[in-house]
Amino acid sequence: MDEALLRQLTPGVLGVLVRRGADFAAAEDAVQDALVEAIRVWPVDPPRDAKGWLVTVAWRKFLDATKAATARRQREDKVDLAQGQVPDVDDTLQLYFLCAHPSLTPSSAVALTLRAVGGLTTRQIAQAYLVPEATMAQRVSRAKRTVAGVRFDQPGDVATVLRVLYLVFNEGYSGDVDLAAEAIRLTRQLAGVIDHPEVAGLLALMLLHHARRASRTTPDGGLVPLAEQDRTRWDTATITEGVAILQAALSRDQLGEFQAQAAIAALHADAPTAAETDWPQIVEWYDELTQLTDNPVVRLNRAVAVGEADGPHAGLAALSTIDPALPRYTAVAAHLHERTGDLATAARLYAEAARSAPNLPERDHLTRQAARLNSRLPG
Repeated sequence: MDEALLRQLTPGVLGVLVRRGADFAAAEDAVQDALVEAIRVWPVDPPRDAKGWLVTVAWRKFLDATKAATARRQREDKVDLAQGQVPDVDDTLQLYFLCAHPSLTPSSAVALTLRAVGGLTTRQIAQAYLVPEATMAQRVSRAKRTVAGVRFDQPGDVATVLRVLYLVFNEGYSGDVDLAAEAIRLTRQLAGVIDHPEVAGLLALMLLHHARRASRTTPDGGLVPLAEQDRTRWDTATITEGVAILQAALSRDQLGEFQAQAAIAALHADAPTAAETDWPQIVEWYDELTQLTDNPVVRLNRAVAVGEADGPHAGLAALSTIDPALPRYTAVAAHLHERTGDLATAARLYAEAARSAPNLPERDHLTRQAARLNSRLPG
């Protein structure tokens, strides 16, 4: 059974049912029932037209679930189920928009996107987000009810879709689903149905980050900072692809935040060693990014880049304009103070940052940094 094919076909099948007039929630349930039927039937009786088979079965499942003879006859008049022919219309883009509807919370939009567009089961999504399956089922059900009355032909917001996909990507890997890889797959799919430089920019950003994945952690799960990563383990083919996609997007002269982030990632990927990183150019890209989005996290990262390009005192000056309550602010301050030679302050800040770290690997890394500096201080 080709599960990858089923995932690829899922949004198109769901789109056909919704375009025919099925309620989104009921259509999604019918598609899931059809996928279960495909897993049972296809190994012994594979169809000639996989999508047509799924559309036919899902539509019949939907009609059976309505239990309304009149409505059933009206809908059956509209399509020839016997032929199982599917119009050559790609509804995937509208599904992305529907699943990233502004009325949904970010967590609900992510769950619905993975279920309806990604074709993942509720169990797989729950495992990936480390929550009980019943909790995720409720989240998906609420999301489906929320978008049930949304017209399928309404225009959507590309920026919202991209943010949802980026949220998926940043979850990384847990359970039996690699969410980073799944986000890349879905963004590739989106790039295939919409010609938009920011879609390309997000895909390039994902690829450039994903290329460094093997070097980011030690065998026991410890965090490896970018400057200490083994660059021979970076996936050069993926980097090459990401850079090519980025260059094509930038050539259209419609700069967006994902393109700017990808340009920064490309400069890191291009440096043979950490010492050869083009920090002045990275600062310039952060300046561009700050103009596009006055995000405090962007300004925090810019302070790090300024510290590398112009020295730690300049980095601390840039840091002083940012709210100290921002996550990872203290860790950045510790790094910059260490660069100035103030080891006592840096050690104290590393320890403080460790206490508020968002995850165990980061906490352990910051704790080790504090211990390393404390060992160098005079007794």
